[in-house]
Amino acid sequence: MKYTKPALSFDQQAQRLLDRGLIVADKETLKHYLSRVNYYRLSAYWYFFKRTDPLTGEEKFAPETHFDMIWRRYTFDRELRLLVMDAIEHIEVAILRTRMVEQFTLAHGPFGYCNPANFSPAFPSAEFNRLIAEIDQAVASSSEEFVTRFENKYDEELHLPLWMTSEVMTFGQLYTFYRNLHRHEQQILAKQFRVSAQVLDSWLHTLNFVRNACAHHSRLWNRQLPLRPLIPYFKNDPDWHTPVTFDNRWMFATLTMIWYLLKTIHPQSDWRAHFETLLAEYPEIPLNLMGFPPNWHDCRIWKEGAR
Repeated sequence: MKYTKPALSFDQQAQRLLDRGLIVADKETLKHYLSRVNYYRLSAYWYFFKRTDPLTGEEKFAPETHFDMIWRRYTFDRELRLLVMDAIEHIEVAILRTRMVEQFTLAHGPFGYCNPANFSPAFPSAEFNRLIAEIDQAVASSSEEFVTRFENKYDEELHLPLWMTSEVMTFGQLYTFYRNLHRHEQQILAKQFRVSAQVLDSWLHTLNFVRNACAHHSRLWNRQLPLRPLIPYFKNDPDWHTPVTFDNRWMFATLTMIWYLLKTIHPQSDWRAHFETLLAEYPEIPLNLMGFPPNWHDCRIWKEGAR
């Protein structure tokens, strides 16, 4: 089957939406918004307002569907992405760029990352070599002043110390580094966040995906995640031993994991307050489409003052 849909101008896009029953102040206003955010991107936010005539197959908007309703869902999602990116930055810096680097360099030295013996025997040599090549390329293409100063001063060194190298590594490269540490080293790091090495691995993998989704302005609201963070239902952990059910296909589980890590890293973090403010500013947004259960506030992790 061939794709036959033609490209439409902003004027034609606006007219199509109006013909389908979308309510907006005027056509020019609608064209203005469509010129800022493309039709296809916005379609994900008006999907639940669409209705299909069972006889004709014609698509229409549900009665009383105003463009502002759609635009607010889009702006909510955009503000949510910014908030999530801010949280992931704190987590990435604290766990991977700081604590993991300190732990590794104390055990193996500043250049120990260049020796495959300092990683798990399960780390394939081809993958190790690829990681080192990627790191070397990141250093070579970096315009950071600290790279130039080090190379000018220590001209006999082929590599930078890990605490410098980590500053030019991507989240994905840092995650690859973590998942190939010796198991006992993973456990030591994970224990600082009161989870197992397997759980932390799952969380970092999920955060890497979510971070990339945010960086590419992809939707978080009303989206099932292809990566699902493990939920640590520890009987002796009051945070996760809770009456709230976590469906880890949706963002609620990931947001809960993010807040759990932030509280551990920085107990005085006000990220939760900013998140609650965002929800209060958009009371019409259906949270169930992000996997929020009705009793989500009963989760101890989200309770005020709980650790």
